[in-house]
Amino acid sequence: MSKVITAAQAAALVQDNATLALQGAICTSVPEDLIQALAKRYRETKSPKNIMLFHETGIGDNAGGGCNALAQEGLIGKLCCGHVGTIPKLQTMIQANQFPAYLIPQGVLAQMMRAIGGHKPGVLTTMGLHTYADPRVDGCKANEKAQHEDIVERIELHGQEYLLYKAFPIDVCFIRATTADMRGNLSIEREAVRLDQLEIATATHNSGGIVIAQVERISEANSLSPHNVVVPGVLVDYIVIGSEEGMRQVMVEPKYRPEWSGELNVPMDVLAPMPLGLRKIIGRRAAHEMRNNDLVNLGIGMPEAVAAVAAEEGFFNQLTMSVECGIIGGVPASGLAIGCAHNPESIISHVNTFDIYDGGGIDIAILGAAEVDEAGNVNVSKFGGRIVGPGGFVNITQSTQKIVFAGTFMAGKSEVEIGDGFLRIVEDAPNKKFVKQVEQITFNGAYAVQQGKQVLFVTERAVFQLVEGGLKLIEIAPGAELQKDILDQMEFTPMIAEPLQQMNVRIFQKGKMEWSPQ
Repeated sequence: MSKVITAAQAAALVQDNATLALQGAICTSVPEDLIQALAKRYRETKSPKNIMLFHETGIGDNAGGGCNALAQEGLIGKLCCGHVGTIPKLQTMIQANQFPAYLIPQGVLAQMMRAIGGHKPGVLTTMGLHTYADPRVDGCKANEKAQHEDIVERIELHGQEYLLYKAFPIDVCFIRATTADMRGNLSIEREAVRLDQLEIATATHNSGGIVIAQVERISEANSLSPHNVVVPGVLVDYIVIGSEEGMRQVMVEPKYRPEWSGELNVPMDVLAPMPLGLRKIIGRRAAHEMRNNDLVNLGIGMPEAVAAVAAEEGFFNQLTMSVECGIIGGVPASGLAIGCAHNPESIISHVNTFDIYDGGGIDIAILGAAEVDEAGNVNVSKFGGRIVGPGGFVNITQSTQKIVFAGTFMAGKSEVEIGDGFLRIVEDAPNKKFVKQVEQITFNGAYAVQQGKQVLFVTERAVFQLVEGGLKLIEIAPGAELQKDILDQMEFTPMIAEPLQQMNVRIFQKGKMEWSPQ
């Protein structure tokens, strides 16, 4: 009997109150036809109702793609995921308290699939201690409706405290691959990331659920190389052949990029240099913290500028960049294609990447920050009236010994003048980023100091170091005024190094820095 069905038939397999697990990373490797078919079915029939929706990171395009299509009243009864920053329609529903929502560290969610597949009670880890995820704080609860259920508990084992994130069965999953043979074996040769096809399929199959794969094409039975099969057909119940648009490598990119899937490498000089501006200044200063042969993690947003600087300066081959979706090596892509990379050296699974990360395998992480307070706490998960979630931030910051938080000094758009080696603030953005107390703790400064971490906060006008007791200002941009441009724009007074150093003037000049890690 053929396993091939239509997207509409697949959507009809999701029942009321089911737990549905989705594969995808923001806009990459998303089973979009299946998601849209489910959304269409609900619009027309008001079924399935009250599903629990699970995905590991923000599947969305800031518009109507991905999980934005599922933001329909009555469809979702519970949400467990790692990030909703690109899913504004779901954000609105979470904030309106329409269903209980739990925002869980991304690495925990990746490992949860393996735990469910192995019939384990959950994920036992230190990741999330002393942050919003800790049950002594928020316990991952994103809104009032989530307060009735505890999904994480603190456990002491051999004198060490851990968090146990509880497992749950999965009824249906939507995963994605490039090719399926007629027995359901799946390969991913044109995907930009590997993600967790196998782990999600195993968790669903071993829960007695239904595994549905969206693919680009079908081949004869047993025609795939066994080494290329990422999910064996015995785990796959149904196959849906996706549309051209629904099988885009990245939802917002109309063209297939072979340099993202590893099909070929492109010359890196085809990447246009970033113009001199705040992003480049911050990227340059953050890049100065990297050393030869470092394994580097780059976060979403401003840290992407570090990859552009490395490419322009020609030292990306002295480092190994990594992205938590499973990319190791190459130059990470930017924008909604984050998670992909130009010329990756290897593409491993999402969960295996977090095994490397959680064990301390990263040498340096360069991440963004929405809010920073006087204790050195950082918030990226809930700010300015927005519920966003942590993504991989918690796992990465709690397992990495050297961390650079890179971003603009103020929140919003500042008007600046960048001259030949100096920076002048013309008009500041309206909102302060360095605040008395963060709205939510996604990174605990005091806990990081206790663990002996090296932590810097890099902005276009100042660099701070995390020390015992809070933040110390250690560098100031040439041309910036200490009182007017820095201290007056903070809600607290940091410690100030003596002597206070000036940031390297080369960072503020046009052309290459002619610098590389040592």
